[in-house]
Amino acid sequence: MRDERRMKVFGWAVIGCCALLAWAGVGSAPALAAAAAPAKAAAEALYDPGADPAAQLATAVEEARASGRRIVLEVGGDWCIWCHHLHDFLASHGKVRKAWDDAFVTVDVNYSPENKNEKFLRQYPEIPGYPHLFVLDSSGTLLHSQSTGDFETGQSYSEPAMLDFIAHWAPPRAAR
Repeated sequence: MRDERRMKVFGWAVIGCCALLAWAGVGSAPALAAAAAPAKAAAEALYDPGADPAAQLATAVEEARASGRRIVLEVGGDWCIWCHHLHDFLASHGKVRKAWDDAFVTVDVNYSPENKNEKFLRQYPEIPGYPHLFVLDSSGTLLHSQSTGDFETGQSYSEPAMLDFIAHWAPPRAAR
């Protein structure tokens, strides 16, 4: 009899929680999609903790010199939702992606508990938040340190702000 009563109380508690969630809109499709977005983003690996950023930069320097582009070090980690937002933004904004790829060779630099890449990142200014961008010339010399927070709007990035950044830091036309 006691177990039967517990089951009845438990059942009413579940029904009450469901009613509360439905009333709050948590069960709505947009809310469920928003809740699933971080899980989806976390499943897609963007940064490799085992990668050697110094070797990646050396390859990027060769590519940047050959193509007349500059280099962007994008520092972040798979744990960082804004890093996923940045990758999603670039993937879904063709005009920005084209301008970015025309101007820069990108090197994704992992920063995570598994590998903070402290030795490599020590040569650059302190990073206030992630993702963070370092713009380098084609020889690998630092030109600019950029917080991506300056581009944020809502849960994404501003296309005009991103295009302004790219236009400002793209190499001069004569170099391309």
